[in-house]
Amino acid sequence: IDLYQLHWPDRRVPIFGERDYVEPEIFDPVPIEETLEVLADLRASGKVRHFGLSNETPWGTMRFLHLAETRGWPRIVTIQNSYNLLNRTFDSGLSEICHREETRLLAYSPLAFGRLSGKYRHGVRPEKARCTLWERFSRYSTDNGDRATEEYCRIAEEAGLDPAQMALAWINRRPHVASNLIGATTMDQLKANIDSIDLELPDDVLAAIEEVHRRIPNPCP
Repeated sequence: IDLYQLHWPDRRVPIFGERDYVEPEIFDPVPIEETLEVLADLRASGKVRHFGLSNETPWGTMRFLHLAETRGWPRIVTIQNSYNLLNRTFDSGLSEICHREETRLLAYSPLAFGRLSGKYRHGVRPEKARCTLWERFSRYSTDNGDRATEEYCRIAEEAGLDPAQMALAWINRRPHVASNLIGATTMDQLKANIDSIDLELPDDVLAAIEEVHRRIPNPCP
């Protein structure tokens, strides 16, 4: 296995819409030391080359890195977390870790369950779309999320851009991102997503995006 990632922490952390850390623990988590020791054994046996984390916090990430340094165990090389225009919480602490510790982000949900494509604007529910089929996927269905999405879509339209491609291109240019994990239902969506790799956003579009983020920061963490 080239890259083995831990899907989520074995402890309670504020993810999937939760904003704040809540204590005490509601169950006994497996210690990070025990997990990393097993990962070290897997690499020593030749089964796995590299390791990464997913849905991890700054504390958890630094704990893995500290133990790797002090015990001589393998360092994590990736963090796969949600990252998009509606959820930039990664930038508050984890982006600095990526920069200083040479770890990179694999950004998932880059279109926020498709909402940043604009297809759900004005209450529209496209047939066979994810949020139409599974209404419980409400992480990005908030009042502030809808407000921010509308503004981002308008920025794209005024610049003559496809909203989905603009959202993806914004992620592609972030220095701590190693991979933008796109998803698609149709071939047209897949082609549009792939084509975003060649899109360079002009400075006025980037400035407009930052202005929306300043007024409506992280509406859907």
